[in-house]
Amino acid sequence: MAPRILVVDDEPHIRDVICFALERAGLISTAVRNGTEAMAAFRRGSIDLIILDIGMPDMDGLEVCRQIRKTSGLPILFLSARDEEIDRVLGLEIGGDDYVTKPFSPRELVARVKAILKRSGNEAEPERRRAIFVAGELSLDRLGRTVMFGDSAISMTVLEFAILDALLSRPDMVFSRERLMEAAYGAGTYVADRTIDSHIRNIRAKFLAAGGQGIIATVHGIGFKLGSESGRKA
Repeated sequence: MAPRILVVDDEPHIRDVICFALERAGLISTAVRNGTEAMAAFRRGSIDLIILDIGMPDMDGLEVCRQIRKTSGLPILFLSARDEEIDRVLGLEIGGDDYVTKPFSPRELVARVKAILKRSGNEAEPERRRAIFVAGELSLDRLGRTVMFGDSAISMTVLEFAILDALLSRPDMVFSRERLMEAAYGAGTYVADRTIDSHIRNIRAKFLAAGGQGIIATVHGIGFKLGSESGRKA
C-alpha cells in the first residue's frame, strides 16, 4: 500500500494544493482542519507521516506535536508562515522531523516527504546491510527501528534515527554537517546547519536523560562523530 499522509492545515486552499501534489506522487492523503481533528486522526492510526501547520486556532501544530511525541515517533513535517530561525529550531527541538515555510514549492514538499518516508522504512545502502550496531551500552537495530542504551529504550524521530544510524555505521568517521544532512534527508535536499545542530542536541538530551554521556562528539571546524564515551553512564 502507498504511504498514507495526514495533512493538517486550517486553510482549505493549502490543504487542496498539498493533497493534489501528494496524490500525483502516488501517495495517499487525508486532510483535516485543526489540531483537534489531527489528534483524532492520529489516534485512529493508519498514518505514515503528518504534514502539520503550526499556526492554527484551537490547538496549534506545536502542541499537536508535543502530544504525539508522548507516545509516538511518527514522522512530522511542520509547515509555517514564519521563517524566523527561533521558530524553526523550536519546531525541531520538540520533535519535528523537518520544517518548510510558506509559500512553498509543492514539488519540494513532496521531495522532503519522500526523503523522510525513505528513512522511516527498512531501506539500506548495499554496503550497509548490517542490521544491528553496538557501541558500548548503545545499540541500534535498523530493521526493528529501535535504539537502546543499556536497558532503556530511546525514542527517536525518523531523522534522529537516520543521523545516529550514520554515526554508528562508521564510528571512526568525522561527518560534516553536509554528510549528515545527506544521511538524514537524502541527496539534493538543502537544510540549514542549525537544523542538523538541533537534531544532534535532541539526540544528546535523550541519551543524557537515560544516563548516557558523550554519545556524539563535536569535532570543531569539521562536524560530528560517534563519541568515545558512548557506553558511559552519568
